[in-house]
Amino acid sequence: MNALITEAPSNSPVIPIHVLSESQLTRWLTGAPPHQAQWIEQHGFKGKAGQLVVLPDEDGQVAAAICGHDEKKDIIWTLAHLPARLPKGIYSLSTETRERFSEDQQALLYMGFGLACYRFDRYKTQTQPKAQLLIPETLGEEFMALLDASFWARDIVNTPANDMGPQELSDLAEQLASDHGASFKVIDGLALEESFPAIHIVGHASTRAPRLITMKWGRAGAPTLALVGKGVVFDTGGLSIKPSSGMLLMKKDLGGAAHVLALAKVIMQLGLDVDLRVYIPAVENAIAGNAYRPSDIIQTRKGTRVEIGNTDAEGRVVLADALTLAAEEGAERIIDFATLTGAARVALGEDLPPIYGRDLNGVRAIQDLSFELSDPLWPMPLFDGYREMIQPPHADLSNSGSSPMAGSITAALFLDHFVPEGIDWYHLDIYAWNVGDRPGRPIGGEAQGIRAMWAWLKATYG
Repeated sequence: MNALITEAPSNSPVIPIHVLSESQLTRWLTGAPPHQAQWIEQHGFKGKAGQLVVLPDEDGQVAAAICGHDEKKDIIWTLAHLPARLPKGIYSLSTETRERFSEDQQALLYMGFGLACYRFDRYKTQTQPKAQLLIPETLGEEFMALLDASFWARDIVNTPANDMGPQELSDLAEQLASDHGASFKVIDGLALEESFPAIHIVGHASTRAPRLITMKWGRAGAPTLALVGKGVVFDTGGLSIKPSSGMLLMKKDLGGAAHVLALAKVIMQLGLDVDLRVYIPAVENAIAGNAYRPSDIIQTRKGTRVEIGNTDAEGRVVLADALTLAAEEGAERIIDFATLTGAARVALGEDLPPIYGRDLNGVRAIQDLSFELSDPLWPMPLFDGYREMIQPPHADLSNSGSSPMAGSITAALFLDHFVPEGIDWYHLDIYAWNVGDRPGRPIGGEAQGIRAMWAWLKATYG
């Protein structure tokens, strides 16, 4: 059942949802029938966020639903608890609710309801929402494309590594390319070893061979946009092995690839006028006799020699070769997504990914849009003074900083080295995961920054 619909069957009653804060509830009750006011009072409804009361009619059928709203909290999650709690029926925002909220605010209410309908049911039957919500036709294809992209990114991240190796990730990308008439190519084997040595060295210890996934779509002559996504399908940490507790979430280390595929899907589906390139280094950071070691000095496609300070800092190593190729193939703008550092989580937590960029005006514009869309991103600096922390005595760069401090910044500076000057580059150090279960944000894989980056790209390219 589609939980979001644009038209109700002619014989189906439509149940209004009133969205009320504590102050608005007081005014609303003055015009409510006495029996409804009494019902609301008996159920302890105060108009607080997360509260819901369902009003019956004289026949015991659902007459209306009243949802609490905290005006100080993020509006997108106002309706997010409803799909799991509303009785079966077709619902619509009440007339007075629609009059009180702007079209942009209503779109966020609908998006929150939609995101809350997500269920990952590949391995276990999940209870599906029984309620359907009417949304305006004016929201259209873009709204549904973004919601679908968020679901798809979550699905990819949630799929365990035994079912999502480099080959399976490649298969997803190939199907996406086929669906939208894009060209598709995989570089693996000897070609990978010779031309993309950093990707090869990280992934060759696994029985599942590493590869570089590439895709091209769009109008020749249009601005060239490259999306680069970290596709580490599972990360043991390599010889710098993680404790078992640290590996529990490492199926999500392909989160960057999931986000890039989802954003590319939106771009192609909605026909953004760009020459789109997608690059995903897909590897498993495994342990074997041929695994790369701490203190190894490895070659990259760019020619930069990197000393491996920590084999658990593998994401930036594989991204180095992918970024180099994106630049070689003429990218005017590069956006990369990567579940890159724990330091970003320490600094900003699970819900606020940092964004780095060379064009500060572009970064600030993205930040503003991200907060308007409740898809927040926070600017972090490419602070030049920290470059010395990744410059070892015996190689050009180190993949780990000389200090445990500023880990997200030094990782970004490492990537910056592989993007030539003159390219408009943005790096999102995402988490791609919800640690706890919250309405609209179920425990597991999460999509972060896709809606914000799409809005900025749409504004940029028209």
